[in-house]
Amino acid sequence: MMEKEITSIRAQKRNPQRVNVYLDGEFAFGLSRITAAWLKTGRKLSETEIDKLVNEDDREVAFQQALHYLSFRARSENEVRQNLNKKGFSDLIIDETIEKCKASAYVNDLDFAHQWIDNRSTFRPRSLKLLSMELRQKGLPDDTINKALEDLSTPEEELAYQAALKKVDRYRAFDWQTFRNKLGSFLARRGFSYSVTAPVVKRCWDELAEDPESTTIH
Repeated sequence: MMEKEITSIRAQKRNPQRVNVYLDGEFAFGLSRITAAWLKTGRKLSETEIDKLVNEDDREVAFQQALHYLSFRARSENEVRQNLNKKGFSDLIIDETIEKCKASAYVNDLDFAHQWIDNRSTFRPRSLKLLSMELRQKGLPDDTINKALEDLSTPEEELAYQAALKKVDRYRAFDWQTFRNKLGSFLARRGFSYSVTAPVVKRCWDELAEDPESTTIH
């Protein structure tokens, strides 16, 4: 089997965490420093060893890309998979990277669903139906979505009320008909059904009537 000799290993100018490997005096391929750590000039590599190095580097680059993507916020497994696919990695490398991320707890769809629901419920409350739709768009399977929603302790009526509190001050000067239409429409856009929104709207109206000077209602 024909072998080629490593004649130079040089750090890349734009990315010092990677090196360029030269075989028999010519550039052959780039590697991460981690993958290339055991290489020395003068060593001879077979075609099999070269292919193995390149494949190992693809795996390392894919994993680092996944970690970079996850560093901004939590992601679903499907989001990570799509990101790696856009970067041009093979299906095999993507599958292996996903499994590595899951084994290290960097990717966990149930945890992601819990975080998504908690964030939405705190800052932009919406219905269980709309939460389910959003999570499905993130690529989560139905059983994971259902489990996460079952774990949500806040009743949907309370979610609707918390959503209403973020808008009610804007409508306090309106008459009952306008107040009901505007707040009801807002809650409907958040995915709440009429059976949920109707008592919440009435509750908000009654609380405003009890304390019209207050800037908040409870």
